[in-house]
Formats: sequence, C-alpha cells, structure tokens
Amino acid sequence: MASLPTPSSGLHDGTRVEALREALATRVVVADGAMGTMLQAHDPTLEDFQNLEGCNEILNVTRPDIVRSVHEEYFAVGVDCVETNTFGTNFAALSEYDITERNLELSEAGARIAREVADEFTAKTGQQRWVLGSMGPGTKLPTLGHAPYTVLRDAYQINAEGMIAGGADALLVETTQDLLQTKSAILGARRALEATGTNLPLICSVTVETTGTMLLGSEIGAALTALEPLGIDMIGLNCATGPAEM
Repeated sequence: MASLPTPSSGLHDGTRVEALREALATRVVVADGAMGTMLQAHDPTLEDFQNLEGCNEILNVTRPDIVRSVHEEYFAVGVDCVETNTFGTNFAALSEYDITERNLELSEAGARIAREVADEFTAKTGQQRWVLGSMGPGTKLPTLGHAPYTVLRDAYQINAEGMIAGGADALLVETTQDLLQTKSAILGARRALEATGTNLPLICSVTVETTGTMLLGSEIGAALTALEPLGIDMIGLNCATGPAEM
C-alpha cells in the first residue's frame, strides 16, 4: 500500500493534518470497518457498561483496553485511518441512557485512545496513521420533531470539541438520514473548530436507501446542494445498501 513519507514522531499536529489532506486529495485512503460488532466480540460485561447495556462509548473509560484492541486489529492489517468509538456521543443517543452530561468526557476519551494507537503504529511501521472523529446520527430526526435542532447542534459541538482535545485529525459526520440533523452536526463541528482555533478536515457521509433517497426522501443532488455551502471538505455515502446500489 502506498503511503506518504513518514515524518518524525515529533511531527506537529498541523503538519500531520495537512498530510491527511494531501493523501485524501491524491490517493485512495483506507479506513477501518465496523466498531460495534468488534467490541461485542470481546463480550463486555454489564459492569463494563456501568449497567448501561449497549452504550459502547462507556467502554472508552471503563475498558479502554477493548477499544484499543479494535483499533490495533485494523491498523495491523494496514488501514490508514481508524474512526473513534464515539458514534453515539451525541444528544440523541446519550439521552436514551440519561447521560448527556458525559458527552465531552466520552468523546475525548475515545479520541485519545485512537490517537495513542495511531501514533504507536506510525512510529512502528513508518506508515502515517490518522484518526477520524466519528459523529453519528443518533436516533432523533429533527425534521420530524423528535428533538430541537439547536439542542442537537450544541451537543455536536461538545462532541467535536472533545474529539479535537483528544487528538482527532478530522471530523466525520456520518450515516446521516435527515438533512436537518446533518446540518446540526456539521455546524456543531464548525463551531467547535472555530472555538478551538483548529483547522481539521470536515467529512460528511449520508445514508441513501435502496429507494435512491435518504430516509426522509432527499435525493443525493438535494443533499449536495444543501450541504456544500456549509463548508465540508468531502461528502460520501455509507451504510443502508451494498456497493452495487451505491
């Protein structure tokens, strides 16, 4: 697998991020795969989840060894990037467990684990590795009135600020099904970047169903028109269908 020249371990974060931008613009960059099923394969206990069964992000603080091992397995087979275990550190998902106040803690912990493993593999293999801060869709669609847009946006800002503090190289708004929810995540991320004085790539992936539209009926052209002015670096598709349908 082709890779960029490896900088020294003392590389400034800004240089590492610019190397990611260059890689994204000039070659195929390979990221990891599933997180949840990999975590479940370790059979975490109810105690590991602090009695919040299914809240995978809790493992960032109770069982960082499990989360670390998942990142290690992906890096070991040569991926360039891993996503943080933060898919559910947003208002919608955390509110189901009544732990919205732990957003920053879990977001930063997830990014920090991934950062440490990425740096270890960069030093060990001579291949630059990166961390993508995962910002999942949650379970509430603001277009349908499930949650207020501003509440979602402000929680995404906290999520993003935590991952920036933990060392993420880019922010990935992913698996979005509702354009208003997508917008809340992107603008939350942009606010976090501005608040922290950070310039990281902002990537977005929308979910398109077999019908050819997002869950609430938006076509990909409509999604592009709505999202491009928000200041994203890349847009793509993920989940819902297989490669042929995409």
